[in-house]
Amino acid sequence: MLSPINKKTLEYLAELARIELDPREEEKFLKDLQKILDYFEELKMLDTKDTRLMTDDSGLKNVFREDEERKNTNHQAGIEAFPEKQDGYLKIPPVFESEP
Repeated sequence: MLSPINKKTLEYLAELARIELDPREEEKFLKDLQKILDYFEELKMLDTKDTRLMTDDSGLKNVFREDEERKNTNHQAGIEAFPEKQDGYLKIPPVFESEP
């Protein structure tokens, strides 16, 4: 099978990923990607017409509660204990300091 992955395509993908590949890495990646694509071609040939679907076959049930609108009962709770406030918001120290 003619490989859809060639050196030009690999270089384009590396550029998109913002990684630099040396020539040895390029050859290794080309071989690895070709093996992966060959495996997908092999999987395409499998006869799956009599295979049962696996979705919703586990018998498990959703354990999460139903979504429902609730009134927030703890709005403003704990704000009194916060050290600094400004215009109704909690003020925290800057995470990133600007360089001088």
